[in-house]
Amino acid sequence: MGGNSSTCADPLQGQGKSDGENALTEKSGSSRWRRGGKSGSVHHRPLTKDQFSGIAKIQIVSAHMGFKDRWLVCVSLGEQTFRTATSVNTDKPEWKSERSVVLEHNGPRIVRISVFETNRTSKNTLVGYCEFDLSDIFTSDKEHINEVHDLYDPNYTSKTVGKITLSYSAESREETEMHFARRLLAIVDYDDSGELSFKEFRALIKAFGNSLSDAQLNELFNHADVDKDGKVNADELAALLVKSDVGTFRVKACPVCGEKLGSADLLNDMIHMSLCFDEGTGKQIMTGGFLTEKQAAHGWMFKLSEWASFQSYDVGRANAGHILVFDRKSKRLVEEWIDNKIVLAMRSLYQSKLGLALIDIGTKNMLQSISEKQGIRMSTAESKEDIPAFIEYFKDRIIVDEIKEPMEYFQTFNQFFIRELKPGVRSIAYEDNALVAVSAADSRLMAFSSPDDATRFWIKGRKFSVKGLLTENTYQDFEGGPMVIFRLAPQDYHRFHSPVTGRILRVDDVPGMLYTVNPIAVTSKYCNVFTENKRAICLIQTEEFGKVAFVAIGATMVGTITWSKKEGDHVKKGEEMGYFSFGGSTVICVFQKGRIDLDEDLLANSKRSLETLVFMGMTIGVVSGHTYEAMEHRKRPTITDSVAGQDNEDAKGFQITDSINVRLGHLGFEDESKEAQ
Repeated sequence: MGGNSSTCADPLQGQGKSDGENALTEKSGSSRWRRGGKSGSVHHRPLTKDQFSGIAKIQIVSAHMGFKDRWLVCVSLGEQTFRTATSVNTDKPEWKSERSVVLEHNGPRIVRISVFETNRTSKNTLVGYCEFDLSDIFTSDKEHINEVHDLYDPNYTSKTVGKITLSYSAESREETEMHFARRLLAIVDYDDSGELSFKEFRALIKAFGNSLSDAQLNELFNHADVDKDGKVNADELAALLVKSDVGTFRVKACPVCGEKLGSADLLNDMIHMSLCFDEGTGKQIMTGGFLTEKQAAHGWMFKLSEWASFQSYDVGRANAGHILVFDRKSKRLVEEWIDNKIVLAMRSLYQSKLGLALIDIGTKNMLQSISEKQGIRMSTAESKEDIPAFIEYFKDRIIVDEIKEPMEYFQTFNQFFIRELKPGVRSIAYEDNALVAVSAADSRLMAFSSPDDATRFWIKGRKFSVKGLLTENTYQDFEGGPMVIFRLAPQDYHRFHSPVTGRILRVDDVPGMLYTVNPIAVTSKYCNVFTENKRAICLIQTEEFGKVAFVAIGATMVGTITWSKKEGDHVKKGEEMGYFSFGGSTVICVFQKGRIDLDEDLLANSKRSLETLVFMGMTIGVVSGHTYEAMEHRKRPTITDSVAGQDNEDAKGFQITDSINVRLGHLGFEDESKEAQ
């Protein structure tokens, strides 16, 4: 998604400043996010005419909930997240809050609406959500006004917790251009005739900062006046704006928010001003500038505790307090929140020489002992009591309806942890075509064309190498080959599956430690997680990809790697290979050099040190020299499907800036003071 334009004055100011004040700003040339202004603004990347699809407007009207509370709503589309003000204490909250967003060709279309009950001294609680596809606007004639949608329980897609009323509409690129022309015309249409005389036309052109001679103005006016009636109407003005280049119309500042313009072209200035015009209507406008739903929904006391502990929203940074991942399915940024105490402990242990020394003198044995004891406890009958709290903590990430067995089936926590899914819940892409490799697990994925890229963008352990990962007897066949890393978090489905079709040559167990596989450790130069952790290396021989190394790596609290397959077995892609017992864990697939072309969207995200949230069975690549289109006429994921495709060019970082958050009280055009004189 291209992002939305700058947020202007916040109509919600004074109606509860604690609601959504933390926008984010980005340091130029960096992938780092930090807090910024009250309202926040997200600049869309410069778009071409072919990339710009139009502008959508989403309005949250009201809801009917199952109990009384103070409610707020978060709206997420791609990398953009907005939020309403907080309602009064009621079970029938009303907001009538809206937001306009830019639609980009091949950009995100799935809008997620999340309803939170608010808590003053802790995290706000997600109660229900719904999703809808903006593509429906363009594929049907149906008007989406005051539609009532069911709100689903985050853990049960079959259970509803309330209803929400919303409206949404969109105007195409051509309609946006016409709407913008009418708004400009109204600014200088002094006699309210709906048309511009030469005098009014001249005032508009000069307001844009152009110094044209009378002869040039006459020529331009005659060019615009297609029907030669001595007036320029909205249709004629729109046609002139679309055909003109930046040299004809030059806008120096947005007439609503005062932000400087003119650095791109008239199309992008038009997009910016159109969004600002929408926000200047005096209606309730949702607060923007948030990256994720969780960030937008944080309560004020919780945000204060974050500020006090100097936590930040970082991508690929070892000191990140919040892990951001890109959801491949919805094209949204999703946040993994880590408890402050755990973050501080991991930083102390994995990101300092002192922590490294502690590991060397005895912490290794302590971690091993803790993992073994916790593994034993999680296999006791008492551990069953932990299951409900675990599901609640990871609300929205564990979908109970997908689990094969009923909850009563699980007599220990470990039984639940290694749960199976219902057949068909995870579809296998190109299931009968062995030329396509698929994701091995529900996970956060990093993909690299070579080990050098992996160490440049992600793995910072000083001793990491393919040789260290695969051992002396195996590594020669894989030097310089592509690598895919699947990180499983505790809430994930913990069975791993074959990414390819072939025969298992052998499985080698490599003893080692049980360090965490959290990015805090993986991106630390002091820790060598993947080459020192306990792991099992499975070699798969395939006809299409040659040899594939499949490495299952244990982590903190994961003492057991169990294989469902053995040496000599034939495996089909998507078929279960084994599972991890309690904890976090990782699978790494290493391919031989020149045998696979990894999907561009995965590579683009990984070059930003940004993990991609994937499901087991999604595509990760195709045999070199082949394409998806040639096989089944499907579009292969490209860079436009990555977070880079929603932002400025390839990998420059999110352009997130402070909002000016004031109305200047004038048009903001260049030389306005001279015109007044």
